[in-house]
Amino acid sequence: MRDRRRRILIGTVYFVVGLLALAVAFLVEGDAPRTWSSLVDTFPIGNWTLFAIAYFVLSFQSVEVNDRMYASASPMVAITAGVVFVGGGSWSLLALGLVAATSPFGLEDLKERHIFLPAFNFGQLVLSAVAAAAVLEALMPVRTRYYSEERDTFDFAWDVIGQIALAAAVAALVYTVVNLFAIRLGARLVYGSSGFVPWSGMGVLFTSQMAMGFLGGFLGVVLLVSGISIVPLVLIVFVVGHLVFTSYAQLREAHESTLRGFILALEARDLYTRGHTERVAYFCGLIGEQLAFTGTQLERMRWAAIIHDMGKLAVPVEIMEKQGRLTDDEYRALRRASHKVDDLLSEVDFLKPMVQICSGAHPRLSHEDFGQTGHSHTTRPTLEQKVLAVADAFDAMTSTRGYRMAFSQPKAFSTLREDETPLYDNDVIEALEKGLRLTGRSYGPPEIQIEPEEAARA
Repeated sequence: MRDRRRRILIGTVYFVVGLLALAVAFLVEGDAPRTWSSLVDTFPIGNWTLFAIAYFVLSFQSVEVNDRMYASASPMVAITAGVVFVGGGSWSLLALGLVAATSPFGLEDLKERHIFLPAFNFGQLVLSAVAAAAVLEALMPVRTRYYSEERDTFDFAWDVIGQIALAAAVAALVYTVVNLFAIRLGARLVYGSSGFVPWSGMGVLFTSQMAMGFLGGFLGVVLLVSGISIVPLVLIVFVVGHLVFTSYAQLREAHESTLRGFILALEARDLYTRGHTERVAYFCGLIGEQLAFTGTQLERMRWAAIIHDMGKLAVPVEIMEKQGRLTDDEYRALRRASHKVDDLLSEVDFLKPMVQICSGAHPRLSHEDFGQTGHSHTTRPTLEQKVLAVADAFDAMTSTRGYRMAFSQPKAFSTLREDETPLYDNDVIEALEKGLRLTGRSYGPPEIQIEPEEAARA
């Protein structure tokens, strides 16, 4: 009930912020007379309708480009619209804010009759659009420099076009930053820091938004010069821009599907692995959050955890089914077999960084490096290899196996600290302990406290 109230409160606050942004846009609108009649007479309703429809359609077709993060080419539409509205000389902030106000609903919101998300999206989209329009108003060249009242046409020199494109790129950056900050703030307020996973690959997303903003500036100039005749071409560019995000989302889903296929293949080969991979990935996430890993690092760790045991597919059955500790020769045979699978996986470009982590995350025999054929060799493990090693060992110790009972959680941590291998770094172990303590979860059987006298009699 408390979470629901919090969602309603945050959604209401964001909705009010959006309304205030529109009100401010109406009140500070340059030289335009601030009356309802003047708004009706001078508002660019034709251009607004065109951009509102394009913005709505692309926003409605948003695709997941990251963990719970959706994107489309709608920011390019917003920047193009902003350039046209500022060039038109009236109600630019309000017009762009109202364009964004058309798209708070997603397909899932309509199906599930959500209230919180549309109210939340209304606020952050309107605020982002008004901020971008304000940047364009401040950075675009003065309208009288390139508009001829006598000919009623725009006459752009190349330096002016460059200034407009640069202003559009800055406006796109501001739009993206305000948008992501508002989403991040709202998610933390609603779900708390433990329920929010940092996004990965933000450099790529920021770069793409900047490029689309730059392109949007040129499209705005083209529309100002050529008018309605060029609209079909502009719409095609909008669609092509959206296809970039669609292709990125499909590639990401293909990667995820590939990894899920690996899990199914491994679980069919080794029943012990069932659930183990997901738990190791979860522990890696807990450790990474405590060590302030970026979203990209957390994603890389999750993928590394998913494939870290794929080498078992090539391990001989007699070694896989042995009850008890392996001999040194058996362990070397296991490592040679698993290396073959790692080398095969390293040929897949998107898996190469994760294979590098996995190849050095398993315990070594004496004088072995933390690497293998085809990968860099290091005498000391990397931080990411340590994270995976601790997560893997902790889950192995707190799980029951055919030849021993599971360790209690305190026993597992003390065993990790007593091991002298450099893989089990004390800072990483402490990060896992703290992460588990914050979640309130415990793994392994409960620890049984035995008095010294009873232990002596036993």
